[in-house]
Amino acid sequence: MPKDFSRTRRVGEQIQRELAVLIQQEIKDPRLGMVTVSGVDVSRDLSVAKVFITVFDEQQEMAQTLEVLEHAAGFLRHCLGKSMSLRSVPTLKFIYDASVSRGNRLSSLIDEALSSDREKLHDDGQQD
Repeated sequence: MPKDFSRTRRVGEQIQRELAVLIQQEIKDPRLGMVTVSGVDVSRDLSVAKVFITVFDEQQEMAQTLEVLEHAAGFLRHCLGKSMSLRSVPTLKFIYDASVSRGNRLSSLIDEALSSDREKLHDDGQQD
């Protein structure tokens, strides 16, 4: 039975905190927009860390952002090794997390539907 707060989860949360700062302060590539680390999933043997990212600038090319981060993965892993006390630092795999943009899109669709319903109700009330 797994613990509620396992070592892989703690390591993932620490990697998430460290990477958020490192990406913002250490990567100077102009192709990289406003990137947020939304989560980190570390394998049980701590060899691979899937880093889920979101981008606030929707116009920013996602493939380009992932390319920049994949190119900087070795540097980021080196910096993590300095700041974290792990025997071996996991290999970083960057994955785009579309849940935020999908949530924003759904929210705007709901707002449109509600405003359309209000207009219909308002128009029906004036015709009587």
